[in-house]
Amino acid sequence: MYYFAYASNLSRQQMAERCPEAKPLFTARLPHYKLIFAGWSRKWRGGTATIRGSKGDVVIGALYDISDRCLRLLDKYEDYPATYDHLKVKVVTEDGDFVEAVTYIRIDQAKETEPSPEYLAVIRKGYGDWGISRKGEFTRS
Repeated sequence: MYYFAYASNLSRQQMAERCPEAKPLFTARLPHYKLIFAGWSRKWRGGTATIRGSKGDVVIGALYDISDRCLRLLDKYEDYPATYDHLKVKVVTEDGDFVEAVTYIRIDQAKETEPSPEYLAVIRKGYGDWGISRKGEFTRS
């Protein structure tokens, strides 16, 4: 199955630790969603990334080919189903093709929360791992 990674799971190192058999494929775009930070993570000492429907926006991420076993491993890290849920999405590949994938979405998005600088650094590293440039993506308002 295809897994659409965004935020910290773009880090190839983090994904290799969480799911060693995941095969990185290519970058992709999730149309009509935006990246936000919500909730609170003790590990990261701040909000964690999620996606929220938003017409006209796009979330840049990457596709991995993963097994059912890998999805179960990721579920533990994402605190599924208590904090995050699975969401089936259609992403657009670099070639403009649509591909169905699974991703995670935070269940409670009521309050947006500032992410920690450490968490943002992992996300930025992940963007670098994939050669994605999103200048200003994480600027604080």
